[in-house]
Amino acid sequence: LKWPDQAAEDFICNTGAKPRAGRSRLGKQRNLESIGIVSIMDSRGGKGHALQPEVESDDGLQVAGRVAPAPVTVHQVPERKGSLRHSHPKPPPTPNTGIPPNMAQSVPNPLIPSAPASPPTPAPSPTPHQRTNAWSQSAAAEVDNTVLQDFRLVFSRLDLTTKEAWLEDIVESCDSQVLSILHRLVSPRLKKDPFSVFPNEICFRILEFVDDPRTFVRASQVSRRWREVLSDDQAWKALCEKHAYRRMSSDSLSPSSPFSSTNLSYLDQLPHSSPETAVDSFPTDQTTQQQTEFVKATEQIRNLHRQRPKTTHRSHFKHKYQVDLAWKKGGQMTAKHITPDSGVVTSLHLTKKYIVVALDNAKIHVFNTKGDHQRTLVGHVMGVWAMAPWGDHLVSGGCDRDVRVWNMASGASIHTLRGHTSTVRCLKMSDRHTAISGSRDTTLRVWDVPSGMCKKILMGHQASVRCLEVKGDLVVSGSYDTTAKIWSIESGQCLRTLSGHFSQIYAIVFDGRRIATGSLDTSVRIWDPEDGSCKAILQGHTSLVGQLQIRGNTLVTGGSDGSVRVWSLETQTPVHRLAAHDNSVTSLQFDDNRIVSGGSDGRVKIWDVKSGLLIRELSQPAEAVWRVAFEEERSVVLASRQGRTVMEVWDFSPPDDDHGSASAPISRKVSTQGQAPAPATTGEDEVMQDAAVSTERGGGNVDMVDAYAAGS
Repeated sequence: LKWPDQAAEDFICNTGAKPRAGRSRLGKQRNLESIGIVSIMDSRGGKGHALQPEVESDDGLQVAGRVAPAPVTVHQVPERKGSLRHSHPKPPPTPNTGIPPNMAQSVPNPLIPSAPASPPTPAPSPTPHQRTNAWSQSAAAEVDNTVLQDFRLVFSRLDLTTKEAWLEDIVESCDSQVLSILHRLVSPRLKKDPFSVFPNEICFRILEFVDDPRTFVRASQVSRRWREVLSDDQAWKALCEKHAYRRMSSDSLSPSSPFSSTNLSYLDQLPHSSPETAVDSFPTDQTTQQQTEFVKATEQIRNLHRQRPKTTHRSHFKHKYQVDLAWKKGGQMTAKHITPDSGVVTSLHLTKKYIVVALDNAKIHVFNTKGDHQRTLVGHVMGVWAMAPWGDHLVSGGCDRDVRVWNMASGASIHTLRGHTSTVRCLKMSDRHTAISGSRDTTLRVWDVPSGMCKKILMGHQASVRCLEVKGDLVVSGSYDTTAKIWSIESGQCLRTLSGHFSQIYAIVFDGRRIATGSLDTSVRIWDPEDGSCKAILQGHTSLVGQLQIRGNTLVTGGSDGSVRVWSLETQTPVHRLAAHDNSVTSLQFDDNRIVSGGSDGRVKIWDVKSGLLIRELSQPAEAVWRVAFEEERSVVLASRQGRTVMEVWDFSPPDDDHGSASAPISRKVSTQGQAPAPATTGEDEVMQDAAVSTERGGGNVDMVDAYAAGS
């Protein structure tokens, strides 16, 4: 080692070596060996060898741990007096700082003079088994690829049975981890989208088994193909039929409308006729006035069909579904005080244009469909107990024994029909020109409305005529004499007498095929109008049955025992027994989806027709509920609250699409007698707006119906 004198002295001082004066060259060498600078001499006394950890060979490869012979040359550093003592003070002695002679061979490399600290321990060298060459890895990959290619070629040439055997052997040799990987690879390849391969007709047939609109909404978000199928109107037509959502064209004209099915059927015979053709086709023995009225009616019907907007099954279902959701949880209510005192509501009618309310104080109030007061019809001198509206005309009767004809648009009294000798208890209209009234004087009278003349007097009952129903040319009446009778309007003759009840008859309904009567004897009887025979006796009520309604093959009855019962007219058996009210059922109405009942306990309840479950209570409890009437999107409740008669108008129409989601239902109270309006209150229920879901999927807006509750 050839170092400068000063560097050697500094290194020796830092490492703690202490040179001695007069030491021999061999002593100096041993002193350097003691601090690891020079390797130790061979134990055989030969020349020293330096252990080199890495020596570069001639071929450029480094061989670790190769020993190369090299003579050790030690240069004596001349001692300069005072240099070590004065420039570098002696450090304190450290025990065992020198390396014993027997440990010198364990030092792999001599320390580098410029690095006094020991270098970090290098990572262990890889074992022979861990050493891999790049050429060996690439060779193995090529072999694997060759084997796989040969296997694929052989496997593709096998028949199905042999392939199955091979796969079975391969699967048996796999552990659970490999099998899970195999399952993850195979499962997606076994899945198949049926809508992508089936024609639309089969897809529509599959969708007929789906009755939940929320499923339609989710399915429309699967793919573009699914969206295409579910956006077709044919799919929504099946859903409308499943939910009994009839098209608007079929129920836009009510049976009580002047444009009834009878007029429409005659119009169908003249599909392309002009007003002049219609006049020429009218029977020649009619008057000019009747011809003119017929032409006007024809044009009004045609205009009605022209103005009716074209709706798809999809939009129709959306509208109906939103209305159903509002009936369940929502709606806007407006409350109005009708009288300052507790007037008893005797009759209520809800038409396309009006809400008509009759009271026992001889007044008739007319409101529009929003509940705004239009006018009061004044003319009766005693309580009004029966009404029958037709378009803008109204026929009413009461305790003053008169039958009056009104124009609700102007409020004028057109005719006063006199002839009854006691209270007029019931009224119906068979058409716009004919009205039938029943009285406590035991008679029925047939009136010609335009002329105000009595056309027929139907006599035969022995007691008060309590109720009647009209269907075509037939009138059925129920009396306190325990009998019901079938009359012909044209001839005025009694065709059948229905006997069987043991007490007074309070309610009667007639759908053209069956007659149902409710009596004080707690029973309901079903009659055949053809021969007058009793087909069934429905028992179950424990008190007077005063509420009846038939719709299709379903009969709903309400009694003074507070119960509402649903009957099947096909099997003549009860379907649901509803403990509806704590007191008498004062009002009852139902349609294809719901039953609305009002009772003397002051509650209005909505029931599901199919399941018989309670959907909700429509309003807050009152002292008593007089009458309830509803249509598809509206409901009117007349009740007594705090000694005053209150009318509640509920609106269940869906919000406009342009306005987004609807707000919470609002309750407003307005006085029609000059009182200050009560403060507005906000209800807790909210209209569920999951019925219209807009989803950006498949390259377009999917405006579908969703059955989720808000927040789902």
